[in-house]
Amino acid sequence: MKEYLYLEHDGKLLLVNNDGKGPEKPVMGRTHFGDSLIRLPTIDEVKDMGIKWEKKRENSIHFEDDGAKVIIASPIIEWPENWAWKDFVISDNAVDPIARESVYRTIHRVVSKVIIENDQGMILMAKSSRGFFNGCWTLPGGFVDYGEHPRQAAIREAKEELGIEIEIADHLGESGNRKKGNDGAFIQENIFTSEGINWLSFTYRAISNTNIENIIPKKGEIEEAKWFTKENALRNSVSLFDKEALLALNK
Repeated sequence: MKEYLYLEHDGKLLLVNNDGKGPEKPVMGRTHFGDSLIRLPTIDEVKDMGIKWEKKRENSIHFEDDGAKVIIASPIIEWPENWAWKDFVISDNAVDPIARESVYRTIHRVVSKVIIENDQGMILMAKSSRGFFNGCWTLPGGFVDYGEHPRQAAIREAKEELGIEIEIADHLGESGNRKKGNDGAFIQENIFTSEGINWLSFTYRAISNTNIENIIPKKGEIEEAKWFTKENALRNSVSLFDKEALLALNK
């Protein structure tokens, strides 16, 4: 399997040509046919450039007919003025697909969840009927839309998944309007597999005393909803992000 080095510093990425010489810069929107012109460097090529680095992790990339091990590392350098802006890499198809895929995997996948608690200290959870946690109990929530604040995403997801209106405190007015109270914001980051997809999770807290018969699970997405004690919510949850957020609630 091929092995490459992914060096990023302040949004800039080291790329080389097919002879291992660089730095090279992509051209946004360039159409190119044939072999790639620009790629990630190898360890030896970086060594020849005299660049020192510190390893962070390894990502495995598998295509239908190709694949590579990509070492993600931080270069020990000053501002790399002549390196490529990573945002320009994806739209230049003269750049090797492994380099473009590596950039794609560094982009955070942002999800937003909410711990809905009633006055008796019970936690409202939803059983998923599709997606990553099909058949499992999770906190209400999902992907944050483009241009959407995570707090608003949690409110939207509660409405979409369970048909209920909730309010989340926003004492700093981060999402527009100030709302007094404790939002219980709990932020987590994790990379769960060797593929290197980077997840960023926001979990908030809201109070609701909605009766279970007034909850309308979203057809095709949520099988049912149920109030759990905090202990049973923790016991039944399968998402690591959910578990950590529920544990933090009790601290």
